[in-house]
Amino acid sequence: MFKTIEEHVRQQVAPAALRAEFRQHEFDTSRRFCQLIFCVSIAIWLVFDLIVSYLGGQGFTWLSGLFVMLMCSLTVVLGFTRKSHHFDVLNLLFITVITLAMRLVIEGLPIALRPLWLVLGTSTVLYSVSVLPVRRWSFFCAMAITWTVLSPFYDTNIDLEDLEAAMLISYALFLSGLVIYSYLRIRQAKLHNFYMSKVLLDQAYVDVLTEIPNRRSFMAKAERQLQAAPPGQYLAMIDIDNFKKINDRYGHDVGDEVLKRVAQHIKASIVGHEFARLGGEEFVVFFQGLDQPTAEQQVAALCRRVREDRGAHPVTISIGLARVDPADTLTRALVKADQALYEAKHNGKDRFVLWTAQQSEATHPQAGES
Repeated sequence: MFKTIEEHVRQQVAPAALRAEFRQHEFDTSRRFCQLIFCVSIAIWLVFDLIVSYLGGQGFTWLSGLFVMLMCSLTVVLGFTRKSHHFDVLNLLFITVITLAMRLVIEGLPIALRPLWLVLGTSTVLYSVSVLPVRRWSFFCAMAITWTVLSPFYDTNIDLEDLEAAMLISYALFLSGLVIYSYLRIRQAKLHNFYMSKVLLDQAYVDVLTEIPNRRSFMAKAERQLQAAPPGQYLAMIDIDNFKKINDRYGHDVGDEVLKRVAQHIKASIVGHEFARLGGEEFVVFFQGLDQPTAEQQVAALCRRVREDRGAHPVTISIGLARVDPADTLTRALVKADQALYEAKHNGKDRFVLWTAQQSEATHPQAGES
């Protein structure tokens, strides 16, 4: 099953909304890592700047102090950044500042050593960018900035016709190709993993047929809401009338269409409340913040909406409505609503019934009755 789902996901093109959600999720989960990359980059640059400044006898200039302040400021801003597209821009600013700072340090070295350290600096920056949660345009802009600022052919003694120049160009092409390939493959793998997690989550908590929450999802969410105990809680059990006869007469394909149609009516009319398909032809709704007349109006309107749907194979529904008392567990609330549903089914169907204590002794119909 897992291999089947994985193969299906890899063949799909992730929609734009999912890609945006993925980028934001990736940034949220790796914000601390981004801060670590920024801090380590500043520390490494500062160590080399101090070595070149003092062992090289050049002194720590005001430009070095300015670059430290700018990089530290950008790192602080990162701590307050919450949107992934803001980080794309912030990262480009950081890349620009730190490559200029690296250029400043490397120009303090003997001219014969500069090409090697410029290429090493470029390799470090490009590797760091490739593992950060940035979009493609930001990644390729960062590459362009890095190679422009840290070009080993600017302010060095390399002649483009020399063997050293040919070796550097070959290495630059190899490095760029490797970094681009690694970045794209890593991003693709992360997106597929995120997409697959969403698919598996949907399969675990969304009913495949009706595309509304399933029993597992409802029980988890309703349990949390029940523990919060806000006022005005009501539970409604919904059952499609004569559904077994529809299946027997027209077949399960028609039965599935009826289920989907009723589910869409519930989804459209029950806004702001939890609902789900419990299984078979049974659905459930958990109301919050309603008084009794309003809860009754909601379920009455749902009955009317389904009744007035004149599509192929029209159906009606019966609803059992129960108030959830502070001492009720979710299981107890479901039992009460089910008892009220029993009364609705045996009092003519196509209606709702509000639970009363007298219904506690009611006898449920035998299995298979609708």
